[in-house]
Amino acid sequence: MSQAKDLFERRKRRNRFKLAKVSTERPRLSVFRSKNHIYAQVIDDKKHHTVVTACTLEKDVTKKIKSTSNVIAAEEIGKLVAERALKAGIKEVVFDRGGYLYHGRVKALAEAARNAGLSF
Repeated sequence: MSQAKDLFERRKRRNRFKLAKVSTERPRLSVFRSKNHIYAQVIDDKKHHTVVTACTLEKDVTKKIKSTSNVIAAEEIGKLVAERALKAGIKEVVFDRGGYLYHGRVKALAEAARNAGLSF
């Protein structure tokens, strides 16, 4: 494995280990970021299933934004996942950034979800 991937996996494991201690009662808002898209899902770890999901591949989202790989797209996904989570009755989550650093698109998604009503 390359050094960059190794460091990413170490950050991911470290983050998930800390979340496992904290998130006994709350579901987890997990973020995956690729070169062209961003995905967010709310996962209930007790029941082992995904409650809510949103991504830039959805047709409703692609109509609203020009590019799927920028901060504006991440903000739109943050709003959308928060709106869907609130409809499902989830108000508090634990933010799982995976191995990604908290800046750029990941930070924009988190702040948009907070502004839309999710608390973490």
